[in-house]
Amino acid sequence: MAGKRYVVRLSEDERSTLTKVIRTEKGVPPKKRMRAQILLKVDQGEHGPGWTDEQTARALDVHVNSVHAVRQELVTEGFEQALNRKKQRRRSREPIFDEAKERTLIATAQGDPPRGRSRWTLHLLADRMVELEIVEKVSHETVRKVLKKTRWIPNDRWRG
Repeated sequence: MAGKRYVVRLSEDERSTLTKVIRTEKGVPPKKRMRAQILLKVDQGEHGPGWTDEQTARALDVHVNSVHAVRQELVTEGFEQALNRKKQRRRSREPIFDEAKERTLIATAQGDPPRGRSRWTLHLLADRMVELEIVEKVSHETVRKVLKKTRWIPNDRWRG
């Protein structure tokens, strides 16, 4: 097999930083500790053991692809990005309620309940938001979370 494409050579400062991460007992996320261990094992520099991806994967109980990905990230992105978790570029799911929609929900909940009802329920509020075309669809649980977040619950006995 030809030489490795992404060769890791750590400086003394980088090695000491990684060693501190591993030795710190509290406050270090497990993934960060694992990445630090991987980088120290695959270091081809003067003070590194220069383990193969397979040896590192077996020793640290991770997949070979994980070792390769960390090595690649160090070479292409830099030390900090390889050590720390990558920030999510955008949310996995956009929130259903923005500020304007939340205000509409609260105004509806504060208004008079539907005819034949003494008060609004979370199900009724969810149905009304869809009926008014404020949202395409919403569950009563989402309505509850929005009202809780804004500290307004439709029933006086639930107020906090």
